[in-house]
Amino acid sequence: MVQDGQISLVDAKRVLRRYWWILLVTIPVCIAASAVAVKVLPKKYISQTVVLVDAPAISADIVKPVVPENLGSQLASMQQQILSRTRLEPVIEKFGLYQRERKRYTIDQLVVRLRDSIEVVPMEPMAGTANGNRQLPGFTVKVTFDNPFAAQQICTEVTSMFTVESASVSVQQGRQATSFLTQELDDAKAKLDAEDARLAQFKGRYIGSLPDDEQRNLTLLAGANTQLDAATQALGRAQQEKAFDETLLRQQEASWRASQLGQSPETDDQQLVALQDQLAALRSKYTEEYPDVVKLKARISDLKNKIATAPHVEEKKQKESITALTEPLQLQQLRAKLHQDELNVADMTRQQAQMQQQIHALESRIQSSPLVEQQYKELTRNHQTALDFYNSLLKNREQATMATNLQQQQEGEQFRVLDPASLPDTPSFPKKPIFLGGGAGAGLALGLGILFLLAVSDKSLHTERDVETYLKIPVLAAVPLFDTAGQGKQRTSRNKPRLNPVGTEV
Repeated sequence: MVQDGQISLVDAKRVLRRYWWILLVTIPVCIAASAVAVKVLPKKYISQTVVLVDAPAISADIVKPVVPENLGSQLASMQQQILSRTRLEPVIEKFGLYQRERKRYTIDQLVVRLRDSIEVVPMEPMAGTANGNRQLPGFTVKVTFDNPFAAQQICTEVTSMFTVESASVSVQQGRQATSFLTQELDDAKAKLDAEDARLAQFKGRYIGSLPDDEQRNLTLLAGANTQLDAATQALGRAQQEKAFDETLLRQQEASWRASQLGQSPETDDQQLVALQDQLAALRSKYTEEYPDVVKLKARISDLKNKIATAPHVEEKKQKESITALTEPLQLQQLRAKLHQDELNVADMTRQQAQMQQQIHALESRIQSSPLVEQQYKELTRNHQTALDFYNSLLKNREQATMATNLQQQQEGEQFRVLDPASLPDTPSFPKKPIFLGGGAGAGLALGLGILFLLAVSDKSLHTERDVETYLKIPVLAAVPLFDTAGQGKQRTSRNKPRLNPVGTEV
């Protein structure tokens, strides 16, 4: 008798000895049922292929990829595109799949069934190996279908889609990147041209005042000051020489006139002219307070008073008569020399004025140089930024063009089929050994469950413990069983002993 659902070892042995044949029935029945299920259930065949990702033939340090993307995300994106309705529906039509199901299901439902039968499994890199930036050595394409030939064809077709899509995506990305960079490069070129024009206009406006011209302006200013000093000194010498030649001309002219008229070579007017020339010469060297200048001015003043008081009628007649005479060659040469002195003085005066203007212009440039430098730095900074951006875009476009050409020549990173799609010879579902083993296990579990139920439902008493538990009184004595001749053989283990109310066997 089983108490509280707990089976003792003795109870288990008793039930097993009595109902052992139940296991011999349940296990074969379940195994047979599993074998029937293997025969009846629809077969599923798995065709698979391995696709490796080949490293680029040219290093990424030489030709950088257009879109440096993780191949895991790129594979997921391609998987979504390849397993879309627009891609799988032609596959169904091409291989004539689901002919029986087309009457019961729509094309969208069939596409979903085909999509569920395709599995893309990324390969994990080997432990301890550096896989660079690719992070994906390859992937496996598995197709599960009820026909091994159809599974192989679908696997081959899907794998081909991956390889073609990889090349087309890379080329398309390269072209899009090149087109985008070309457009941006045109815009950057227009901005750079505008900055060039602004910079050229600024340089033309402030030519000579630019920061690069500051040192040259200082050098030119120092040289111009030196030239101005030299020109001033040369002008002073020319003025002195002119004054000397004027004085000499007046003296010789007065002597020639006096010789022509038979008079004294020195007249008051001639003396006045000579003194005035001497005063001009002294003034070019000394100030008005110089003693010789003061004395000469006093003499000139006295001589002017003397001339003012003398009669002039006779002098006019003498001049008229002298004018009619022809001057000697010496006086003519002296007059020509005096004319040349006047030209020299005028030329040096003009040079002096030009040097002063040049010095003023250089000083203005130097004074305006800080403000011009600030504006020039701002313009050059903007120009340099535009130039750097243009050069960067130009370099990126050239790299994108090379990467696109590399992809078109199939020298870049490509998908390579390691093994062609396999033709499965045995179904992946249902697997007979697994089903038969499962049936045997299920039969054993079913038989043990039946035995457990029989043991639990058995209310017969077999031991003193069962009697004590059932009657809740102790057993005082046990009556031995005496077998008569021939009765022992007739008794079997199936006969159950009967107990009297006091718990003794009868």
